[in-house]
Amino acid sequence: MLKEYKKILVAIDGSDESEQAFKKAVQVAKRNDSILYVAHVIDIRAFESVSSFDENLAAEATKIARETLDDYLAYGKEHGLEDIQCLIEYGAPKTVISKQLQKDYNIDLIMLGATGLNAMERILIGSVSGYVARHASCDVLIVRTDIDNKLLPKEKKKK
Repeated sequence: MLKEYKKILVAIDGSDESEQAFKKAVQVAKRNDSILYVAHVIDIRAFESVSSFDENLAAEATKIARETLDDYLAYGKEHGLEDIQCLIEYGAPKTVISKQLQKDYNIDLIMLGATGLNAMERILIGSVSGYVARHASCDVLIVRTDIDNKLLPKEKKKK
C-alpha cells in the first residue's frame, strides 16, 4: 500500500535547490491532499559573528523571509494547493527542521533541496539535508531534480 502523506514540510533557504524542492512539494501535497508547511529558518548564529549585533539585521532577515514566503504562498495557491502555511523560525536550521518543526506540526514527510556544499564545507559545517535525513523521525525526501525530473545544474557537475 502506498503511504499517504498528510503533513508535509518543505524548508526553503533562497537557493535554487530549495525552490525546486518547494515546487515538487506543492505537487506531492496536491496528490496527497495534504497540508504543506513552508518553513524558512533564520540562523541566528550568523548574527553572532557580527561584532556589534544590531537587531535591525534580524528584523531585515525576517522581512526578507516574509516577502519570500509570500511569493511561495502565492505560487502554491496559483497551482491549486488548498492548504499551505508559511513558517518563520529562528535557530540552527538542522535541528529546527529535523526535531522542532517535525514534532510541533506532526510532520510525516520533510522535503529539502540537495545542498551545493563542497567537500570542505560539508566537513566544517555539515549538510543540513544530510543531518535532517539522519535525525528526523519521519520520511525525508532530498530533491536533486527540477519539476521535470532533470538534474539541477549543481547535481550535473557532481556526476
